[in-house]
Amino acid sequence: MTIKNQENRTFNITSIETRSVGEDGGHVLSGYASVFNSKTTIHEGLEEVISPGAFSNAISNNSDVRCLFNHSWDSVLGRTRSGTLKLEEDKKGLKFEVELPDTTLANDLIKSIERGDIDQCSFGFWPTKEVWDYDSNPVLRTIESVELYDVSIVTLPAYADTEVSLVRSNNMLEKSNIEKRKKILNILEGAIKNG
Repeated sequence: MTIKNQENRTFNITSIETRSVGEDGGHVLSGYASVFNSKTTIHEGLEEVISPGAFSNAISNNSDVRCLFNHSWDSVLGRTRSGTLKLEEDKKGLKFEVELPDTTLANDLIKSIERGDIDQCSFGFWPTKEVWDYDSNPVLRTIESVELYDVSIVTLPAYADTEVSLVRSNNMLEKSNIEKRKKILNILEGAIKNG
């Protein structure tokens, strides 16, 4: 059995909006969980960018994606399968809209967002297509397609000093592994040239 290491990304939610809907006063939260073509520094020596279309397979395959609070599977705010979470790709990025439940968690979240205390979103994914540019300095990883697990509203970004913040959980991106890959590529390139 193959165990996939899920990666998480934390971003400022752009164009976030809450609004009341229906007679019961339910709330809808919407915004962008990811913005395309925005380079982000993962750590020294590595940048990453999400390509347009990266989420299209997950959306078109009707993946069962959840909207969570802080990536906690105990704090579900919506779900694509139930129709309470809607995902869409447009020219800007991954747009989401979640119809919040009438729960203490959701009601507290609305208040925190309205006060400006919470303004960031993250998404959990497994890359299914990626391109590495080791000639770039720093190395550039381009995510072209993902298996999407969740979109999460989060309280704390990994890198508070950047506009787009990231959380990493995949050890293949560690700096030492990047250096090893560069060395292997240089050896192969030399072998090909010398023939």
